[in-house]
Amino acid sequence: MNQLLTVFNGSSIFSKIYSHGAYNLLRIKEGDEHLTAFRTKYGSHEYLVMPFGLANAPASFQNLVNDIFYDILDIYVVAYLDDIMVFSKSGEEHFTHVFTALSRLRANKPFSKASKCLFHVSSVEYLGYIVSSEGLNMDQEKVQKILNSPPPRNLKGLQSFLGFANFYRRFIKNYSKKTSSLTSFLKKESCFPLNEEALSQFHQLKEAFTTAQIHSHFNPSLPTIVETDASNYALGFVLSQVSDSGKHPIAFDSHKPIPTDLNYEINYKELLGIVLALKC
Repeated sequence: MNQLLTVFNGSSIFSKIYSHGAYNLLRIKEGDEHLTAFRTKYGSHEYLVMPFGLANAPASFQNLVNDIFYDILDIYVVAYLDDIMVFSKSGEEHFTHVFTALSRLRANKPFSKASKCLFHVSSVEYLGYIVSSEGLNMDQEKVQKILNSPPPRNLKGLQSFLGFANFYRRFIKNYSKKTSSLTSFLKKESCFPLNEEALSQFHQLKEAFTTAQIHSHFNPSLPTIVETDASNYALGFVLSQVSDSGKHPIAFDSHKPIPTDLNYEINYKELLGIVLALKC
């Protein structure tokens, strides 16, 4: 999914198209219908088209979408399952791009739900992020849920809080370090409530979300700076680019070292940070 968010550099106009009920457009291979059989009180039945819930359904549908847009993917269209976005640098160009995308969908029969589509906007929510000409930002409604969260009182509450926070970890510098005490309470033998150190991290993490910077779109023509840091508690990096207006962050990320990572010398640990950055 992260790869889909790296292609918007220079774009200022966006449209989002939602493909409605598209799984049901995929015909089950003739002769394989029995593999989808299910039993009800009215008898046994088989699907003729792809239902939701099958293990291979998402990959099969993604292949269909990729085939529809094969020559314009990452040029002015990105598609993740039924969420399709068209992005352009100008209004005139965008009209042509949207017309092409909709024509492809019409020719291949995936129908769109108008109430869930947006056309010709300067910023749009896509895959949980706000995309605009300025860069990537967090969805403030989701951030507000994090800020409104009370201190977790049990394991389930902590898992829920960290689940929300982890989604936006790329915006929080030294995220792993800032959550090290909290994640230690994920162990089954941990006792709640949170101790003073973990409670302090909880409030500091919420504060970090209020000051997080918007991330500029990656520009392959600009110099890229990779900064890494490593310790026995976290491996992390900062990915930035330099333009005429200065240095701008592209992404942050950090991870807790696995046991084998702790055997490395410090210079090798920092090299692991570079590996993380290249995978970003």
